[in-house]
Amino acid sequence: MDSRLRGNDKVGFGNVTDIPKKNVPPVETLLQSIHHGSPDRVNEAFAQWLAANNEAIATTTSLQDLESIRVANTGKSGAVTLLLKTLGGMSPEERQTKGPAIHALREAVMAALAERKAALEASALDARLATERLDMTLPVSAGRQGSIHPVSQVMDELAEIFADLGFAVATGPEIEDDWHNFTALNIPETHPARAMHDTFYFPDDKAADGKKMLLRTHTSPVQIRTMMNEPPPIRIIAPGRVYRSDSDATHTPMFHQIEGLVIDRDIHMGHLKWTLETFLKAFFERDDIVLRLRPSYFPFTEPSAEVDVGYTREKGRRVIGGSEGWMEVLGCGMVHPRVIANCGLDPNEWQGFAFGTGVDRLAMLKYGMDDLRAFFDGDLRWLKHYGFRALDVPTLSAGIGA
Repeated sequence: MDSRLRGNDKVGFGNVTDIPKKNVPPVETLLQSIHHGSPDRVNEAFAQWLAANNEAIATTTSLQDLESIRVANTGKSGAVTLLLKTLGGMSPEERQTKGPAIHALREAVMAALAERKAALEASALDARLATERLDMTLPVSAGRQGSIHPVSQVMDELAEIFADLGFAVATGPEIEDDWHNFTALNIPETHPARAMHDTFYFPDDKAADGKKMLLRTHTSPVQIRTMMNEPPPIRIIAPGRVYRSDSDATHTPMFHQIEGLVIDRDIHMGHLKWTLETFLKAFFERDDIVLRLRPSYFPFTEPSAEVDVGYTREKGRRVIGGSEGWMEVLGCGMVHPRVIANCGLDPNEWQGFAFGTGVDRLAMLKYGMDDLRAFFDGDLRWLKHYGFRALDVPTLSAGIGA
């Protein structure tokens, strides 16, 4: 055995006696039992030391004092650490008989320290909770908030206006077949809209029942599905995303559109003009809205018209209202009899009108935006400037653009 740890040699134990441990026997007692005692004497000495040490741990009232005891026990020069160091100087037979007792002592000390530490931390937390108070009446600082995208806001505004006119909101799939998107709408096979450069088609192996699949180019297929599945009279709007192969400052491959459809008996162009006039006055929140209907052509309406709205110039920008100039905002017309027949209705009994416009374009005109591509850039600065608060729900009573 290492002669440096024999007898009453106190080298390395100076820090142990400096720690306040009440009636804990000095570590020299343990070392004497290790060096000169029988296994029974070792166990008895360890038991007495452990009982006194555990009492000192249990009566500790602060985490700082407990940390001092931990260092005195298991620190670099602690009592348990010094006992472990004696194992290196023992013969194999001694390690076999005295080693388990030393390791058991270490485990017992560590368990007592951990238990007392948990109790003191819990007590400290309870004391802190008992003294800390939070005044719930104090104003809180406003955290970062998101905003409603202008397209979403305008969608809600349009739904509110048309709901007041008796229209329901209808939706449909964005992946369509060419029958609902083109054929049922009286768009012939040779129409330019069916060309690959205008429409996003899926590969031929995506065809269902021999029909080509594509991304819808307008929300008109929703009108077809509604007329086929619901009995007239029908009054719906169909807002949603549509896709066309086009991209510049005023066109994007994906944009938003809203279409309207009315099917009833004895419907005529006068009903259409009144509906559009009422809608545009409510949307732009001006009574001086002036409309001009120009004859046009759409395969799915007959007669067809482009709708121009009057505008004036204020501070160098065009403002909807008045009649200094004209701007095209939507297309419309009476639903073509062939379209009505394709949906299983009798065109001699049922008539109707339809109209459609771009939601993004309406947002640009109303809120003064000049580049459609900014709608989809995800620029937080742009969204903060043009976005709407979450609670700014559009209502006719409060003002659509409030």
